[in-house]
Amino acid sequence: MNEAPAQDDNSRSRRFLSGGDAVGELMRSRDWTRSPLGDPSGWPQALRTVVSLMLGSKFPMFCAWGKDLAFLYNDAYARILGDKHPASMGAPFQEIWSEIWSDIHPLVERALGGEATFMEKLPLLMHRHGYDEQTWFTFSYSPVRDDTGEVAGVYCACVEVTQQVLAERYRDEENKRLVTLFEQAPGIIAVLRGPRHLFEITNKSYIELVGRSDLVGKSVREAMPEVEGQGFFELLDQVYTTGTPYVGHAVPLDVAREPGGPLERRYLDFIYQPIRDAAGAVAGIFVEGSDVTVRKQVEDELRAANRQKDQFLAMLAHELRNPLAPITTAAQLLKLGTLDPKGVRNASEIIARQAEHMTDLVNDLLDVSRVTRGLVTLEKEELDFNAVVAGALEQVRPLIESKRHSLTMQLSGEPVHVLGDRTRLVQVLSNILNNAAKYTPAGGQLLLRVTAANGWVVVTVGDNGIGIEPDVLPYIFDLFTQAERTPDRSQGGLGIGLALVKSLVALHGGTVDARSAATGRGSEFEICLPRLESPAQLPDGDEGGVTVARTEPLRVMVVDDNQDAAQMLATLLEVQGHAVSVEYDGRGALQRARLARPQVMLLDIGLPDTDGYALARKLRAMPELAGATLVALTGYGQREDRRLAEEAGFDHHLVKPADLDQVGAILAHARRAGG
Repeated sequence: MNEAPAQDDNSRSRRFLSGGDAVGELMRSRDWTRSPLGDPSGWPQALRTVVSLMLGSKFPMFCAWGKDLAFLYNDAYARILGDKHPASMGAPFQEIWSEIWSDIHPLVERALGGEATFMEKLPLLMHRHGYDEQTWFTFSYSPVRDDTGEVAGVYCACVEVTQQVLAERYRDEENKRLVTLFEQAPGIIAVLRGPRHLFEITNKSYIELVGRSDLVGKSVREAMPEVEGQGFFELLDQVYTTGTPYVGHAVPLDVAREPGGPLERRYLDFIYQPIRDAAGAVAGIFVEGSDVTVRKQVEDELRAANRQKDQFLAMLAHELRNPLAPITTAAQLLKLGTLDPKGVRNASEIIARQAEHMTDLVNDLLDVSRVTRGLVTLEKEELDFNAVVAGALEQVRPLIESKRHSLTMQLSGEPVHVLGDRTRLVQVLSNILNNAAKYTPAGGQLLLRVTAANGWVVVTVGDNGIGIEPDVLPYIFDLFTQAERTPDRSQGGLGIGLALVKSLVALHGGTVDARSAATGRGSEFEICLPRLESPAQLPDGDEGGVTVARTEPLRVMVVDDNQDAAQMLATLLEVQGHAVSVEYDGRGALQRARLARPQVMLLDIGLPDTDGYALARKLRAMPELAGATLVALTGYGQREDRRLAEEAGFDHHLVKPADLDQVGAILAHARRAGG
């Protein structure tokens, strides 16, 4: 009779377990007699309250109670446990999460000491699905007190934020990647905010364009005051006000690329794209574009070249019609048969003279064609350049005398020898002299000067004529370049003579340059050719042909990565009796030089491990090579190449293939200097 009331009391005492789904059912059906917690009917009121709260919540929660911190949790937390559920119910806290115990134990101890804690996105390496898994949790640990007020357990409300953290990391990585792409984009990119167009973002290309990096936070007018008045600020205002994009093509921009520096003209393709906020109002402007200065220059050069071609064809037609007119008239007179013997002779002379003029025009065209296609073969020999001057004057003197010019000649006073083609060098000098005479008003002053110094023969031709326009001077040696014709400048010409001069001088290993102070103040042309030692100054050698300078044996080193070229040059030197060593790179040359101590070194400029300039500097720094002669042997023969060789410490500069006469002269000079 007393059993029913006892069962009712037990049911009422376990009523706090009535909540929850599967986990609640697990708690209600579990035999708790073997658990340190004992039967739920005997659990302290504080524990009952916490368990009832957990089972009635959809938020992940657990409670660890008692000496062993027996683990109790709800349905939401069961999903966090993974494979550890349902064995975790009532098990010790430490056994359940042994793999992360070192991370959370200090927090548990603080809770058991009466201190609540909160952790946000704490990384934990869990093993809950059969493998180690990196997770992140946001949670709080709170102390739970028993009926006596002592801390008897830990309560936790938690949420797993693993997916959120991974999403944030992915977003951060994407943002970093986009920023990297933004920074590395070849085009100019900037983001401007507000009606004052404040710089919010700029990339590297934009910074390089404007030449300054302190842009962010400044308005465009403040950052680039020199752009005021060029229309860009007004365009930005227009785009911001109207919301209509603007696209510009090859728009000129004058910008100071350094503070206080001169304005530099650049050309831009760009778009101003409005940026709208959530309400659809314009909040800023996205700037994207490209610096097309180089493209614009190429296009301008192509257009200029096309104009030059058209002008050349027009000039060619004009120049050919000029002699054709008198030839046609003279031929018609001869055809009539009414001329007396004197008239026939005059007509015949006109035809011959004008035909010769046409032949010269055609020959100039053929010469340029052959030179530009590399079909000209020079018949080089040793020449006294004074003889070249005499040959050129013989051709040009009639024009000089007809215009009553005064010619002043300043020759070297001694033989100056060059290795060259006499006909071609006469053609070069006569062309320049002819231009000086042609473009100098009657009674003008001409100067021809020949000097020799530092291994060069320098020929200068000056006049006090009409000069060269500044905009034409940089292109004076380009094909078909000619100053604009005016009625009083009808001397004619195809604009190919100076281009031919430049090509022929280059084939001789020399350079040609033009200078003019201003229009109407004359011009000056300077030809530089490599000088040869005079035969009279060299030791006894072979007569005629190639002169081989016979000198006392020298220690010579040849350094060239072209093994065939190095060996052939070494063989030629050995035939002359010299002791020759060969190296194919800079490292070997330095090692051999310390041992062999060569008196003369012929160095290629392009070596596999260094360049000849750097090698020459290292050799000059070696005390054991004091007084050695260094010769640059290279395929580059421009004035700039010779300057670089001289600065590097070379005594001589030879253009490949090495000429034996020049090499012999250098060896003879080195022997005399050392003897």
